[in-house]
Amino acid sequence: MRYLGALIATFFFSHLGCAAVQTKAIEYKDGDLVLQGFLAWDDSVATEKTPAPGVLVCPEWWGVNDYSRSRAKQLAELGYVAFAIDMYGKGKVTTDPKQAGQWAGEVMKDEKVRRARATAGLKVLLDQKMVDTAKVAAIGYCMGGTAALELARTGADLKAVVAFHASTYTAQNPADNKNIKGTVVVCQGADDTFVPAGEGEKFKKQMKEAGVDYVLVEYSGAVHAFTNPDAGSFKLPGVEYNANADQRSWAEMKEVFREKLGTKSGK
Repeated sequence: MRYLGALIATFFFSHLGCAAVQTKAIEYKDGDLVLQGFLAWDDSVATEKTPAPGVLVCPEWWGVNDYSRSRAKQLAELGYVAFAIDMYGKGKVTTDPKQAGQWAGEVMKDEKVRRARATAGLKVLLDQKMVDTAKVAAIGYCMGGTAALELARTGADLKAVVAFHASTYTAQNPADNKNIKGTVVVCQGADDTFVPAGEGEKFKKQMKEAGVDYVLVEYSGAVHAFTNPDAGSFKLPGVEYNANADQRSWAEMKEVFREKLGTKSGK
């Protein structure tokens, strides 16, 4: 009996250990620039024989930090293969708003650059053998929300795009919206002072004219960066975490993903 009990315990814990979120850093390039992203997946769900839907994660202007990695791991727990992309270059992560602003400005001022960086990251995700390349989506936070939308405007085959507290979510060239293939969900703080006046109405007009399936949600009392629990630590005016808006926007994302991607995790 003692042997049998040990055998059962070994079997249980060995299988429990198999059902775990795996992570790894992946180095890749955009032209000559070396980048490094972060991949997360549940190896009991996503395998080469049973590929799972993929989700690209476009980070805030801080770079591929603990927060963006945590979101990738959360997505893996839901049954997706998630890849947090690098918009700046390997090792370029900061908590200094001035530095972040400088790096973000260099990328965001040039539409071709930000689209190329997002496209390079998408290629890495699609190259993973455990990814079902017919079921791919993108999400993004702040600057990353804009990047995710820009990727969709290139005509990338994304079933859904979810932007969280993006300062800009309209297109410089409205005709580009006609390239969007999937559903677009934009989750905004109703009191976000980083968003230009009239951005919401302009966005709705662009989406309607392009015939895009879209959802625009505003959360009362929420300001910029409302999904990041550490937002307040940066001491930036108009930047603060909001638990209700965070939970509700994540639920909004999960709903559109269940509809457009499905999941094998049952969550």
